[in-house]
Amino acid sequence: MSLHLKLLFSFLMIVALVFGFVHIYFPLQDYSFERLHIFLFNLCTGGSILLYYTQGFKQVSGTVKLFFAGSLIYAFSAFFNWYAITLAVSVPLCFLVEKIRIQTFSWIPFDFFQTQVPVAKKFHQSALLCLSTGIAIAAVVILNNEYFHWVYMEKLVLNTFFLGFSFPLSLITLSLVFSMLRQIEGSGLKVFMELCFWTITLGVIIFFIFILLERFIPQIFVTFALFAAVVVVFYLYYTFAKSMQQKLFLTSGIGFLIVTAVTGIAYIFFQMSEGYDPQKTRWLLHLHVFASLYGWNLCGLAVICRFKDFPIQLHSPTVIFIHWLTAIVLAPMGVFYGGFAILAIIGYAFITLVLFFSGNHTKKVAL
Repeated sequence: MSLHLKLLFSFLMIVALVFGFVHIYFPLQDYSFERLHIFLFNLCTGGSILLYYTQGFKQVSGTVKLFFAGSLIYAFSAFFNWYAITLAVSVPLCFLVEKIRIQTFSWIPFDFFQTQVPVAKKFHQSALLCLSTGIAIAAVVILNNEYFHWVYMEKLVLNTFFLGFSFPLSLITLSLVFSMLRQIEGSGLKVFMELCFWTITLGVIIFFIFILLERFIPQIFVTFALFAAVVVVFYLYYTFAKSMQQKLFLTSGIGFLIVTAVTGIAYIFFQMSEGYDPQKTRWLLHLHVFASLYGWNLCGLAVICRFKDFPIQLHSPTVIFIHWLTAIVLAPMGVFYGGFAILAIIGYAFITLVLFFSGNHTKKVAL
């Protein structure tokens, strides 16, 4: 990845985190800075990196450039509530994602149902399919909520669906994880790999449906299934993946994913409790979001962006420790105390810049 591209993506990631705090301390009645927080990281940066990685070209293609430009228009039009523009740009964005997906895989994802296809490849295609369908579904929700009002549901709100743009990044990170497990594809463990794929991909979709229907008991069963799948992924990866620098970061990432599963389960139990007060569980919700976006997803994006550079010149345990401190402690505390928000931004900027710009001189690498 070129220096200019690294500068662009790292800058957008840091700005995205800044917007994660702006809406708390400088709220605007008609605008949600949280949307920019979500879009700049998940859609603009994450979506573009996903497409760039899928094509595998040394230079950024015109298709990826168009997607990136369109995603910025999407982000700011949705922020300013200019939904006609958001809807207009949704169509070409879906087309661009599907163009790359079909060129790389196929029109209909038959690979999902073929056991001889590597699980990593299945997660990769599902990430692209999730990105295009996520944009399309968000467009339908905009049409419903802003123009036609076909259906009314309390949870059918735009910000809920916009959060779904983080799922493609989760899937492409899982693709990276399983790409390092190809040596066990032909063993009896293949069935567990397949179960993890279907449990995670279908589980999140089913979980989202239960959120819309406000069915708490089914949500608990689904979240426990997702938690079990993540634990299995962690065991397989920790046990069978070759020892290398990438493994340290992705193992740390799976740790963040386990945190999101546990906090998700805890949050549902709080919602079910008598006298539930959303304000009293804000800390848990923010811990869940920061662990997901700036913990798990950042690990995947960093490995993708430096995929051909590893091993890179840094002390991995130190960077991982600062990463956990930032995502699990400083960022959630920053929601309530401005000083911690500043520390979180500094810590996150340090992590991002180190991961993106450390050299790759093998002799100087400290594992």
